[in-house]
Parts: sequence; structure tokens; C-alpha cells
Amino acid sequence: MVESFQKAQFDNLPVEIYPDRSALGRAAAERAATIIRAAVAEQGWANLIVATGTSQLAFYDALRQLAGIDWQAVRLFHMDEYVGLSPEHPGSLRRYLHDHLVDAVRPAAFYGVAGDAPNPQRECERYAELLRMYPVDLCCLGFGENGHLAFNDPTVARFDDPYRVKVVELEATSRQQQVGEGFFSELADVPQFAITLTIPALLAAKHILAIVPEKRKAPAVRAALTGPITHYCPASILRTTSQARLYLDVDAYSLVRPRVQ
Repeated sequence: MVESFQKAQFDNLPVEIYPDRSALGRAAAERAATIIRAAVAEQGWANLIVATGTSQLAFYDALRQLAGIDWQAVRLFHMDEYVGLSPEHPGSLRRYLHDHLVDAVRPAAFYGVAGDAPNPQRECERYAELLRMYPVDLCCLGFGENGHLAFNDPTVARFDDPYRVKVVELEATSRQQQVGEGFFSELADVPQFAITLTIPALLAAKHILAIVPEKRKAPAVRAALTGPITHYCPASILRTTSQARLYLDVDAYSLVRPRVQ
């Protein structure tokens, strides 16, 4: 069991701060495994939403190695995909998940968001229906550099969104982040639109683990924890929840005024 380095509380949101991303990843993976095992024991299956991005790699590295998870009882969902991008494209979020989780653990089902579907609106409706059919036990997410959750950038985020899944136009900040993480060679290569789960869809999960390492996320973490609860920093909504827990490393926490326990 990984011991937390520091603990803090911001409104309803408990925060754990670890010395590095490896320790953070192990701790979050152990907590995720506990939730998955409990759901499978109680109801025979577990439904899991997972995120993408380089910030999640230590978490996936640890999760793949944990014993005692019956992946054949797990249905796996993800959060977003670029409109028009095939699953073979190096920047595809479906491809990322196959590379870093799905192909290694082989869950009972992986429901990918088909960004290359001929009718994106119908794809939103299809995916929303899947989420209705399979209520989510655990959502593992991260923060964008602009505080987005999934691809709910500040310009499109709604805490009362009537939709579970929708098409959004991506902010330049989000698109540039994808270049910085190495998924695209330049900004012009990053699609302008994406399909995303909305904030109410993410918050509908019984448990939420927010996994946010790295210095470049520090401004978003500070805004989420100490600023107003507003769609201008979508991640701030986590402070109002009862089922979320935030995992940080010291770099991501570095701009927050200490409030440790």
C-alpha cells in the first residue's frame, strides 16, 4: 500500500499529494482496483470510464500490474475522441487506450467513442445510450492545462449540461496541449472538433479519481482548488462532489497555498 505524502481538503474534495508521479500512479491504481473489485463482488461487473494523455501513464503502468482484478467482468468506456480521426491515427484516443490499457488487460468490453462515425450527432446519442445502459462505477480522469474535464473546455463546459455526450469545438489551449504531449506534430494537425462526455455524465459515476501530476498542471490545480467554482475552470466542480478524490504530485500542487493535514 502506498502511503500518501500529504493530505488536504478543499470544500468536499479530499486531496492526496505524493512525492512523484510514480507514487501517485501506484496509489491511484490501488484505490481504483479496490473500487473495481468491490463492484464486481457486489453486482458481478464493474463499469469504468478512463482518461488519456501522458499524465495518466504512471497510473496505467501500475494498474496493469495489480493482481486480483477480474477484467473479464469490466466494461471500459473513455471520455472523448476527435471528430474525423480513425482509431489507427497516432493521435487517436482509442488507439492510446488500446496501447496502454485495453490490449494488456483485455476487459469484457471496450466501448470506444467513434470519432470517425459518419454522423457525429448520432454517435453522441449511441454513446449516451450505452452510459444509460451501464451506470458507471468509477471514473478516472485528469485535468487539462486549462482546467478542462474530458474535452469540456471553459468555453463549452456546463455544469447543468442537458446532454451526456456532445460535439464540441476545442480551444486552442487544448489543441496545443496535444502537440506538447507529442500526439500531433503541429497545431494545424489537431482536429478542431471532438466528441466528449459532458460534466454531468462524468459526475454521475459512483466514484471519481482525479489523477493530476506534472508542473504544467499546477496553474489549473491552483484554480480548481482555490478559485471560484465556475465553468471558467471546469475542474473546480469537483469541490462540490461527495464521491471524488484528487491525486497530485508535489509539482502539480506547488502553486497551492499549503492546507495540509
